[in-house]
Amino acid sequence: MKSLSEIETTVKRASKAAGYSWGVSEETGKSIRLLELFSLPGIKHLNEYFNQKNKSKFENLNIISENNSLLNNPYCPITLGVSFLDQITVLENLKKIEFKNVAYPIIFISFISRSSEIIGKKIYVKIDEKKILLNLNVNISSNFIDQEFPKIANSIEVNLLENEDNFTDNEWNNLYKLSEETFVEESDSLKEGAAGAGLTDND
Repeated sequence: MKSLSEIETTVKRASKAAGYSWGVSEETGKSIRLLELFSLPGIKHLNEYFNQKNKSKFENLNIISENNSLLNNPYCPITLGVSFLDQITVLENLKKIEFKNVAYPIIFISFISRSSEIIGKKIYVKIDEKKILLNLNVNISSNFIDQEFPKIANSIEVNLLENEDNFTDNEWNNLYKLSEETFVEESDSLKEGAAGAGLTDND
């Protein structure tokens, strides 16, 4: 079994050989490593993309807006991913971002997952009708994890979620009230010990 560091290094070198800069190649290595860590087909789709890249034309998107659409050639998932990663602190204010016609979207997803960690927020993604939740780069959950990922996404919708508790105030208050039973009331002996605890006069 290949180690994650071996995967990252090989992907970085292969990406450079495929025509990307060392900087972009390094980011691609980190992203594919992430997919393989989560048992997602990063190496498989990257191989297919590089093979297709020599035969077809893919478009680069350097400045991302709320609506990003191409009618002819699909977007390159690597350039798109690096742009998203670089611009995430600005894109965070948009809340929802849409893309049309993206090649090998699983590669793009890995960059979005890393962006989730940067802003400290969960990101909800829809690839056509399939749903993915990216949780601060800690995990990727999906309703099609056992299905084949598409090679072309007709539509990708990215929603940046606000941080909210997953419980009600009443549920929290009940739990906190129970926790108060472990609180120790401060006694006179504790106060005296705290005033000079651990100090010894050796003079």
